[in-house]
Amino acid sequence: MIVTLTLNPSLDRTVLVDELEPGAVLRTSEPVLEPGGKGVNVTRALTANGHESIAVVGVAGPEGAELTRLLKSASVPCRFVPVSGRTRSNLTICEADGAVTKLNEPGSPLGEADLRAVATAVRSAVREGDWLVVSGSTPPSIEGSDIRSLLRDAVQAGACLAIDSSGYALAASVEVSPRIVKPNRQELSELVGRELGSIAAVVEGAQEIRARGVELVLVSLGAEGAVLVGPDVVLVGESRVPRPVSTVGAGDSFLAGFLSRFSADESDLAGALVEALAWGAAATGLPGSAVPGPEDLDRSIVQLVWQPDLDRPLVAT
Repeated sequence: MIVTLTLNPSLDRTVLVDELEPGAVLRTSEPVLEPGGKGVNVTRALTANGHESIAVVGVAGPEGAELTRLLKSASVPCRFVPVSGRTRSNLTICEADGAVTKLNEPGSPLGEADLRAVATAVRSAVREGDWLVVSGSTPPSIEGSDIRSLLRDAVQAGACLAIDSSGYALAASVEVSPRIVKPNRQELSELVGRELGSIAAVVEGAQEIRARGVELVLVSLGAEGAVLVGPDVVLVGESRVPRPVSTVGAGDSFLAGFLSRFSADESDLAGALVEALAWGAAATGLPGSAVPGPEDLDRSIVQLVWQPDLDRPLVAT
């Protein structure tokens, strides 16, 4: 079982415009309303492809009620945790040329009672050997000590940890020695405190994180592929996306794809990286934050690069 935790979920509204012009009055398409939050998206992608997963989601206010309705109507397995405040609402603006502008609210603070309720829900959801995926941003009130406490409780319950976060939340999570962390290049750069301008620099940064007690570092590089660094292994992969539509949620599908294979066969790291790239690429070909199903996956567009040019400069982020 793969359990996901989303501390800061959202209602995601996506609209299309021909071109975003600051200060102008623009006509948009009809909005697409979808459940949002990185952990929610991981569970959506896994269940869409026949893998067992459940999302633990804190919800509040009218937006939380609407998020609950959308997830239930889509038959996404969830444990909803009522919390204080209100669930945030995010807006994504997609232009005709593929450019994406995201306007994300910070979310409402969680009090001590809210955190206890979330921790209780997580403990009741995970069993020995399950995966707990902690993804996305954190509400403004959450501190590093809160994150470490929550993760240590899950480890004591026998869960394997996979982390996809950023900033202080990612740094705090690394201190608990999760099995997997999935930063993008910018997040890894912030974690190690320097720019990472090449594949070689990314690998070096990932190895530094492994030295802190992390088993696998899975670095997404967007259109330039991905790097996986583990015990005595470095894998580089690429994928071709003929017509990208939206990158929203692609990283979540990427992580879901990796776990779909790795949780079943930990010896097949190459196969897990191929799944990650195939799922992530498929997500970029879909509108909004839609997740791919089996019919969307094309593994033939994925290539593992066995002799990569480690010194090749990466495109600036």
